[in-house]
Amino acid sequence: MRHVFRHIWLQFQETGWVFAAELKRIFRDPGVMVIFLVATLAYPFLYKGIYWREQITDIPVAVVDMSQSRESREFLHRWNAAPDIRLTYSCSSMAEAERLMRDQKVHGIIYFPHDYAAQLADPLGQAHISLYCDMSSFLYMKGIYLSCNQVMLESMRNIQVDRYEQMGMDKEFAWTLVQDAPYSETALFTPTGGYGSFLIPAVLVLILHQTLFFGICMLGGTAREENKQLFRIPGRRRGWSALRIIFGRGAAYFVIYYALAAILLIALPRLFDLPHIGATGDLLRFIVPYLLSTIFFSMCISVFIRNRESGMVLLISSSLIFLFMAGISWPKEMIPDAWRYLSYIIPYTAGANGFIHISSMGATLWTTRAEYITLWILSGAYFVIACTLLVITGWLHDRKEEKESRLCAMQA
Repeated sequence: MRHVFRHIWLQFQETGWVFAAELKRIFRDPGVMVIFLVATLAYPFLYKGIYWREQITDIPVAVVDMSQSRESREFLHRWNAAPDIRLTYSCSSMAEAERLMRDQKVHGIIYFPHDYAAQLADPLGQAHISLYCDMSSFLYMKGIYLSCNQVMLESMRNIQVDRYEQMGMDKEFAWTLVQDAPYSETALFTPTGGYGSFLIPAVLVLILHQTLFFGICMLGGTAREENKQLFRIPGRRRGWSALRIIFGRGAAYFVIYYALAAILLIALPRLFDLPHIGATGDLLRFIVPYLLSTIFFSMCISVFIRNRESGMVLLISSSLIFLFMAGISWPKEMIPDAWRYLSYIIPYTAGANGFIHISSMGATLWTTRAEYITLWILSGAYFVIACTLLVITGWLHDRKEEKESRLCAMQA
C-alpha cells in the first residue's frame, strides 16, 4: 500500500514539474504574454469601440415626389420625424436621385408616382410607393426600411378608417375594425436592437478561443525551431509520460485562461451593458469544458506547427471561418451540411452558442446541456488525440536519434 501511495505521489510530482515548467515558458516568452494577456483583454475594448453606436441615425434619404400632393407631404412629414432617417434632398427625377446614391450622398430613395393621391381617393384604388435602399451596409437598409414600414402601417390604418367613413360607418366603429388585432413589438435578448449587442458576445468567446489557440501554436513552433522535445520524461513508459505532459501543460493554460474567461464572459458584458441575464454559476461551470476542449484542440494542432509564425497564418485564416460556421452571424440553416457537420468538431461552435444561450437568453446549464455535453466530449477526444500525437512524435524522435547515433558510430 505504501508503494502505491509513493507511486501516486511521484506521478503528481512529475505532473507538477510539467505544470511549473510550462508556466515558466509562458511567462518568459514576451510574444506569448502579449497574446495571452494584452490581446485577450484589449480586443474586447477595440470591438466595443467600433460598435459603440448600436444604431445608425440621420441616414440621408432623397425624395422623388411626382405627386406633390397633401398626402405625400403628410407621409414624408411623419417619416422625417423618425430618428433613423433624414430627408436631405428633394429631386425632380429618379435619374437625379440615382446620381446622389452613386456618389454616396444618400443611402435611400423614396418615390411617389403621379397618381398617388388619386389612388388614395379612389375607394377601390391601390397606391404604390417605391423605396430604394443602399445595400452596401445592411444597417442602412434596416434603418430606412423599418422606419418607412412603421409610417406606412400607420398611414394604412388612417386610410382604411377614411374609406370606412366614406362607406357610412361611424368613425369609432371604423377604428375598432382597423385595430381589432392590435400588436406590440418586443425585442427579445437584444433590447437595443443594435448590431453590437448581437455580435460582441460571440466575439468575446472567439477572442478566448483564438488567442489561446495562437499562443499554444506559438509555443509549439518555438519548440520546433529550437529543436526541443517538449517535456519528455525519461525512464518511464511513453504513454504514461504523455498523459502527465498533456495534463500538466493543459493545467498551466487553464489556470491563466479561467481567470481571463471570467473577466471577458462575466465582467465585460456588465461593463459594456450587453445582455447578461444568465446565472453566474452556470457560466462559470460552462467555461470549464470550453477552455479544456480549446486547450487540447490547440495542443493537437500545435504538433504540426513547424515555426513560430505559422500560428499567425492559422489565426488569420480561421477566425472568420469559425465565426460563420458557428451559426451566429449567419443562420445555420443557410450553411451547407458539410460545413455544418465540420463545425461540430470546433470547440468554438458549441462554446459560442452555449454562452449566448446562458448569458443573453437566460438559459440554464440544463437547458444548454447539448452544448455542455458536446464540449466535454470534445475535451476527452482531443485529450486522447493530443496524448497519442505526443507518443507518436516521441517515438519518431527516438527513432531519428537512434538512426543518427548509428550513423555517427559507423562514421567513427
